[in-house]
Amino acid sequence: MVRHQRLRSQALLGLCLLVSNGYFTAGAFEAVPSERAQGTASLALVEEVQDVYIIGPGDVLQLNLFDAPELSGELEVLNDGSVPLPLVGSIVLSGLTLQQASLWARELLADQLLRPELQLKVIRPRPIRVSVVGAVERPGLYSLTTTEAAQVEGGPSTSLTGLPTLVDAIQKAGGITQKANLRNVQLQRRLPGTPARFKRARLNLLDLVLEGDQLQNPFLFDGDTIKLERAEETPQEAIELASANLSPQVITVNVIGEVNSPGRIETEANTPLVQAILIAGGLKSWRANGGQVELVRINRNGTATLKRFRFDMSQGASNETNPPLRQGDTIRVGRSMLAKGSDAIGAVSEPLSGLVTIGSLFRLLND
Repeated sequence: MVRHQRLRSQALLGLCLLVSNGYFTAGAFEAVPSERAQGTASLALVEEVQDVYIIGPGDVLQLNLFDAPELSGELEVLNDGSVPLPLVGSIVLSGLTLQQASLWARELLADQLLRPELQLKVIRPRPIRVSVVGAVERPGLYSLTTTEAAQVEGGPSTSLTGLPTLVDAIQKAGGITQKANLRNVQLQRRLPGTPARFKRARLNLLDLVLEGDQLQNPFLFDGDTIKLERAEETPQEAIELASANLSPQVITVNVIGEVNSPGRIETEANTPLVQAILIAGGLKSWRANGGQVELVRINRNGTATLKRFRFDMSQGASNETNPPLRQGDTIRVGRSMLAKGSDAIGAVSEPLSGLVTIGSLFRLLND
């Protein structure tokens, strides 16, 4: 056991030497205690980061012993992070890279074999569990595999093949909210062999959406955390992002009051207020007050905001006059003075129905 611990320490020391020799070069990724203002990933760094796969429970490894092929076979990493190594017994590989694990296994087998040359590779990786938090529709913990389907709310189903990427995780979390700051998306990743230490990258997904910069969409590793901050976007940016597959494609809003077809409607994301009213059948001819259109929005902290607008079909999308709608918004079109008067008379005359007609009521009031 003491020998196992000593050899595991040697393997971890090898990683430290890699770091000190510049294996993790300066760039977008940095240690968490250090806060850098902003940066973008370099191609060399992204490629190096992808190579450092960390072994964990659920992985199935293939062990090839070149001078003892009868001992070769599959090794499944158990819940406690251990695998049964031939001739040695149970050893813990969880938290190590493949290079570290191969070095450690070779050292352990050196007492049993004259030439313990071996190859260790992942043949069935475990599902990748990542946390997506911040300005997404459904923040939480998600499992991603190499073959599955993801779908942004209201959009088409997307088949995932190959290693999941940052965008795949955001899509599975329902897409971004209108307040997501895509210029500063944080990706946090655990360092090999040190569960309490992390490195961090800050990515700009606007460059991915608008410029096609694939370096801003790195592959994900088990235990990654993706955080999207909130930011105030201009209406034009919101409209541009709505056409990207990072945003929900369809939202549900409520249109009530003096419209011809009140109720819940489904419409494209960022549909302007005026267009939603038209989808609900438009204003009732003489009952609607086009100058009294209210928009009620439930905020993520549970509070509600109410703003009033004028129904004007000549207005383009604008936060001041014709705001883009969000999931769960409610629009209420107020009554005109004529409708209020008619409703008031109806309220007075209704209890007398069956006794006098409305004409009789006016005659009674005039007498």
